[in-house]
Amino acid sequence: MTRAAFGALPDGRAVHAFTLTNARGMEVRAISFGAIIVSITAPDRSGRSGDVVLGHDELEPYLERSPYFGAIIGRHANRIGRARFTLDDRTCQLAANDGRNHLHGGHCGFDKQLWDGAHVRTADGDGVVFSRISADGEEGYPGTLQVRVRYLLTASNELHVDYEAETDAATVVNLTQHSYFDLSCGQADDVLGHRLTLQAAAYTPVDAELIPTGAIVPVEGTPFDFRTPTAIGARVNDGDLQLQHGGGYDHNWVLSRTGPGLTRAASLVDPLSGRTLDALTTEPGIQFYSGNQLDGSITGKYGRRYSARAGLCLETQHFPDGPNRENFPSPVLRPGRRFQSRTVFRFGVDAHR
Repeated sequence: MTRAAFGALPDGRAVHAFTLTNARGMEVRAISFGAIIVSITAPDRSGRSGDVVLGHDELEPYLERSPYFGAIIGRHANRIGRARFTLDDRTCQLAANDGRNHLHGGHCGFDKQLWDGAHVRTADGDGVVFSRISADGEEGYPGTLQVRVRYLLTASNELHVDYEAETDAATVVNLTQHSYFDLSCGQADDVLGHRLTLQAAAYTPVDAELIPTGAIVPVEGTPFDFRTPTAIGARVNDGDLQLQHGGGYDHNWVLSRTGPGLTRAASLVDPLSGRTLDALTTEPGIQFYSGNQLDGSITGKYGRRYSARAGLCLETQHFPDGPNRENFPSPVLRPGRRFQSRTVFRFGVDAHR
């Protein structure tokens, strides 16, 4: 692992970049601002390495208007309806930064905070651990939360993302990684040709504000059935009301788990490059976002303008609006307990054209 300067915040605090490499042609680069993954290079079917995530080469765009490119999201990922929830008979009013609702931790969520970074060496490979303390009341959340996120790159081209958190008062915790993937590395203008498989027989529909209705609905017979490999563009523009609400896919799928531990959540294949990506997780859900709000107004790495659906997100998570839904997995964390979660992004190649 190497460490280098990556600019400074307006208040003068330094931001550092940590670069992980292995012997098989993979590299992961992450910065201490937002614990953001700024680049992941992986080989294609011909052995050529390319950068498979959207983002920026410099710090300033991440400060100004980045749509969560590569960031760690918290204290609670995704949306919370009307920016409030009740915990132990106490109503917690959060920052409303998505209309009247709360999104991805608020105005200054974990993605906009400076983290401490430290090198870690394990039997599986080198990594970097980012840590921070989220103060009681930050963005409206109760309890002082100590958070650690570890990125570990293995010799088998796996990126392990391990989350831990502890609190001194009852709170809610739902952390995720928000990289936008494009396995073609810009060979195509969008990711609609990528083939996606989701190990989920149900999803959670949303209202017009993208807040879950509370229902858990089978995917069978709907555009949300990705149980077999399906091109993202095959049905994304169907007239389905749920797709209209999201402007495409921006929904939580309920993973078909067979027990505790890691389970396969998603598999992604780019026919152009042959690159593949499997996502495995201990989480109960995954948010598949098809990059609907990218509109060409952001220019990222290599001078590429990010048009609609230039990248996609696979956000392993507890369900959106979980604090307000008794039938959803609970995101509540209490003193004396430790939040632990793991997601593995496994990169590979499909040699068949």
